[in-house]
Amino acid sequence: MIETANRTRRRAYRLGHRAEWFAALALTLKGYRIVARRFRTSAGEVDIIARKRDLIVFVEVKARATEQAALDSISAHAQKRIQAAGEHWIARQKDYARLSWRFDVIAVLPWRWPKHYRDAW
Repeated sequence: MIETANRTRRRAYRLGHRAEWFAALALTLKGYRIVARRFRTSAGEVDIIARKRDLIVFVEVKARATEQAALDSISAHAQKRIQAAGEHWIARQKDYARLSWRFDVIAVLPWRWPKHYRDAW
């Protein structure tokens, strides 16, 4: 039983890494520069932090079977944790006063190009 749970957890972890890599590739091809991946604080974690000129984008990546399932999987509590981690990251930047920011979601679906939802919350 424990071995099955560990195997399931490892599989989910690998899937998450692949989804984040694929999402980072999609953002790069759109002209964003990836400045951090899996940024962690005690308040929360941001999967990808990307920059395009003076815009910072905090991205939550979700690998799900459907776009709706990906969007529905981000609870209000998760949004607050991601937002807190994003605010922590912004506060550490020298040029924070001139930066604008937003929170996006990238849904990674089976056999499809990642779907980018801008300004998700």
